[in-house]
Amino acid sequence: MITTAHEDSPTLRFDATRDAGLARLAAFAPHAGAAYQARRNYDLTASGAGAVSQLSPWLRHRLISEEEVLTTVLRHHSPQAAMSYVQEVFWRGYFKGWLEQRPSVWSSAQSQQPPLKGAQKTVYAQAVAGETGIACFDHWCESLKRAGYLHNHARMWFASIWIFTLRLPWELGAAFFLQHLRDGDPASNTLSWRWVAGLHTKGKHYLARADNIATFTEGRFFPKGQLVENAAPLEEAQEHPLLPFSPQTADHTAPHILVITEEDCLSGAAPAPSCRGVLGLVSPQASPFAQEAVRNTVKDLGGEAYTDHAWSRTIGDALTQTGVQTALTAHIPVGHVADGMAEAQRRLAQQNQHLIFQTRPYDALVWPHATKGFFKVKKQIPYFLEALNLA
Repeated sequence: MITTAHEDSPTLRFDATRDAGLARLAAFAPHAGAAYQARRNYDLTASGAGAVSQLSPWLRHRLISEEEVLTTVLRHHSPQAAMSYVQEVFWRGYFKGWLEQRPSVWSSAQSQQPPLKGAQKTVYAQAVAGETGIACFDHWCESLKRAGYLHNHARMWFASIWIFTLRLPWELGAAFFLQHLRDGDPASNTLSWRWVAGLHTKGKHYLARADNIATFTEGRFFPKGQLVENAAPLEEAQEHPLLPFSPQTADHTAPHILVITEEDCLSGAAPAPSCRGVLGLVSPQASPFAQEAVRNTVKDLGGEAYTDHAWSRTIGDALTQTGVQTALTAHIPVGHVADGMAEAQRRLAQQNQHLIFQTRPYDALVWPHATKGFFKVKKQIPYFLEALNLA
């Protein structure tokens, strides 16, 4: 469950601009070695700040890229010295690639959300209100809703308490996180909840323990006697087949418009000479941070951002106005945006208009290896760094 806050930070401030993300990266990078490794599991402040980078909102929406993060960190540390952090960056790519190749995990979680029964309704209402009586859980719930952020370790504890102590469906917990997190990501969030539950790695779950919480909050919380610490992992009957990932390419030399979504705001250089316009679209589920990220990116590129969700009509109108037939956008991974864009692509095709997706080289490099557990990706990290000219 990756978040990718710095102990110098007294408060959380997340500005949805590329410059803000790069500034946060520059401040964190010198601390990404031994200091990060020693203190990354400690949740010591009311804000969730700690030894972690807090880069996750910018990475989630690709205001900055994984390559930029790795390049900046490895200017300060050798790969060995920063390996704990380097692995966390690749965990994000692992989760993205894994869900991309098993999309039924996402679709089933969205379509089969279990109903609450009897006393569960009361427990759920208490949980989302932060009124369970478990002080640490209630604090994290309030922090999540107020700041849109939780420390990584707190996310794991929260999910475990939700599933095994409160006995609530993991799908509803994952949806609650996606509703409030600035860095809410369909892949990282869904698979992290499933990992805690024992569904991602079958039979291996994560149980929040009072002693562990006391240790890594340095006594701020100690829910002794309040947690279920010996529950069995969850099970499911459904199998999720592997659908190998094939990177997508696009012709940037032909006339086109560029579409920016909350999944990828990394504009990079100016649009190609063949680009006839820039359009920004956000999903109905987009957080305020995501909406601002799209607007700021499109503004920098001289385009227009729309908050309506009639995507095929909006893209089709823009194509008609510019006199071209093709819209290009970065590959959209499994999630709400991909669901909506797939429908837009079908409708545009009926009008002889085309929505084309392009896979970024980093994703094409990492995602195909995410077919089993993280260990397979972990073994490839030296190869990845070499391929990225970072070894």
